Amino acid sequence: MPSPLFSRKFPRRQFIRQAALLAGATLGSLPPQALGAAKSGGLVGSNIYGWMQSAARERKPLEVAAVIKSLGDCGYDYLENFLNVDQPAENARFADQLRAQGLRPVSLYVGAQLHEREKAKARIEKILAAAEVCAKAGFEIINCNADPIGREKTDEELKSQAESLSDLGKGLRRLGLQLGVHQHLPEMASQAREFHSNFQRTRPEWVGFCYDVHWVWKGGLPPLEALQQYGERIVTWHLRQSRKGVWVESLEEGDIDYPAIARYARKHKLSRRFVVELAFEPGTAVTRSMAENHRLSREYVRKVFRL
Repeated sequence: MPSPLFSRKFPRRQFIRQAALLAGATLGSLPPQALGAAKSGGLVGSNIYGWMQSAARERKPLEVAAVIKSLGDCGYDYLENFLNVDQPAENARFADQLRAQGLRPVSLYVGAQLHEREKAKARIEKILAAAEVCAKAGFEIINCNADPIGREKTDEELKSQAESLSDLGKGLRRLGLQLGVHQHLPEMASQAREFHSNFQRTRPEWVGFCYDVHWVWKGGLPPLEALQQYGERIVTWHLRQSRKGVWVESLEEGDIDYPAIARYARKHKLSRRFVVELAFEPGTAVTRSMAENHRLSREYVRKVFRL
C-alpha cells in the first residue's frame, strides 16, 4: 500500500516538511566569476526531494551521506539540498559532506513568503544570513520558490513579490551568489501570470531563472517558448519527465522533448547546471532503485545534453 505521504491531498510543500522530520536530514547561485564555467563545462546534480520520497516510501530514515555516495558512484557532481535557514552552520556541514565524497557544493533550495513586503523583509534577512555561510562554504546558487497562498495573487501582491525577489537577488549578489527563481503549478495559472510577473518586473542581473522544465510544461507553457523568453536568465535547470502526464521514474523519452530543448540550449550557450529531480506521484511505476534510476538518468543527460 502506498504511504499516505503520496496522496494527492498532501501538498508537496507539506510533504517536504514532514519528510524532512521523518528523515532527520540536514536541510538545508552562481557568482559572476563562475557564470562562464557554468555555460561551458557544466555540472550535473540531483535534488534531495525524490530521495526523501523514496525514504518515506520505504519507511526508512534518509541518510544524506549514503545519498551523496550513491550519486558520486553514478557520476554526479553535486546534490541540491534545502537551505537550512534556522541553522546556517548546517549548510557548511553539508558542503563538507559533499566534498568528503568527491562532490561539490553548488546550489540549495528555499521557499519564502514574498508577496507581503514586511514579512518578506524578515524572511529575506534570515535567508541572507544563512547565505553568507553558504558563500563561504563554496555554494554558488540559491534557488527560491515564492510561497503560494491558495489563490492567485493580486497585481499589488505580485508587484511586492517582484520587489522582494529583487532585494533577495541583490543581497545574494553582494555575497557572490546568484538567485534562481523556481516555479511550481500555482505560478502557471492564468497563462502563467505569476511566472511572467516574476521576470518581467525584475532585472536579469538580480533575478535569475531556475528552470523547472516539467512544471512549466505542465502549466501549459511550451518549454521552448519559455526558453526564448527567459533562457538567458537561467542559472540552473530542474529535469523530470512524464508519459501521458504522469511522472516516470527516470529521465527518458516522454512528454517533454528534451532533445529539442538541449539543441536550443547549446545553440544559445545557456547555463549548464542541470539538476535531475526524480519524484513520484500516484500512478508512477517504480520498478528500480533510486540509485539505478539516477544512473540511467545520468546517462540520459550525457546523451541528450552532451554532458
